[in-house]
Amino acid sequence: MSDETPELSEGGGPIYRHKPREKPFEPAFGDIQHIQLIEQHIEKHLGEPDFVFHEIISDLVHLDVHIIPPRPERDFYTLVTTGMSARAMKVPEGLEELSYAELLLSLPPDWPLRQEDFENEANYWPVRTLKMLARLPHEYDTWLCEAHTIPNGDPAEPYAPNTKLCCAMLAPPLIVPDEFRELSVTPEMSIHFYGVIPIYQEEMDLKLKKGAEELYDLFDKHEVSELLDVNRKNVAKKRFGLF
Repeated sequence: MSDETPELSEGGGPIYRHKPREKPFEPAFGDIQHIQLIEQHIEKHLGEPDFVFHEIISDLVHLDVHIIPPRPERDFYTLVTTGMSARAMKVPEGLEELSYAELLLSLPPDWPLRQEDFENEANYWPVRTLKMLARLPHEYDTWLCEAHTIPNGDPAEPYAPNTKLCCAMLAPPLIVPDEFRELSVTPEMSIHFYGVIPIYQEEMDLKLKKGAEELYDLFDKHEVSELLDVNRKNVAKKRFGLF
């Protein structure tokens, strides 16, 4: 569980450091109707999934990853979780409308996505990261929302040998239709879809020091989105005399 009183970054945002998990394993099973609503939302706005990575045994929430293949108007794979929103996150008082979320990221059209390809962590880590982030709020009684950053370990380590990206930032998804960003289930429940942007250590440091808007502006300038580029430019290096 995260600390009750988190430390603050130089930019004024809270920093939560999660202690080792204390919750026991809790088997979870997918809610068919809930999953079907999300699947219909995905198919309506992004297209029909090529295939789905189903979990065999699930802890706390049943997480699947839907793979939408490239097509002429969207020349990249899109990976979307289902199951994170099966439980409400523990959001701060007054932000109850943000209690439910799912995650997505996109991969280049030549990304290896066959089962045998996933024996290589350089191919599998985006899927692993989505699943880890989607389960994290339920493991630690916390929440995730846009502008949140999550390091890959403490200290952060690169996700795989083929990249120096080592943290993740949640942001409004930029390469999906606006209508996809939120799914209204009931008057009391809306699911928010957040894009996962893998980032560099310097980019996370900049966000913690200057605030999320500073980093968002650089992402906009350099056209950084949830479409993964393992070798993209580090937009925070040598900025503002920080590095």
